[in-house]
Amino acid sequence: MNTSVIFIGLVVGMANYFFRYFPLRFNRARGSQQRGARWVGLILDGIGIASICSLLVVSSVPEVMRDSGKLLPTLVGFAVLTACFYYTRSIVISTLVGALCFGLAYKLFIMAIFT
Repeated sequence: MNTSVIFIGLVVGMANYFFRYFPLRFNRARGSQQRGARWVGLILDGIGIASICSLLVVSSVPEVMRDSGKLLPTLVGFAVLTACFYYTRSIVISTLVGALCFGLAYKLFIMAIFT
């Protein structure tokens, strides 16, 4: 295995850990009655959708580059994921509905091409 892959994995893992750790630590240290508590709450609310969207982009870019037919279903899944999150504020439901819509869009797209 290439050492650059291990290095990149470690750097990304550490950044992800600190991105999640410091807001929680900062919020506990300042207390819930401080002025910064609202700011930290907004950041924590955005972590879920940001992490899911970044995983979507990272996992779909190589697939879309290999097969451009997956671009439209990926965009449909991303749009549904975002809209569902802002409607329900549940990252679990949004992820499941986005994945379902991606699968349906991909199936319909493939059926339209090969039929």
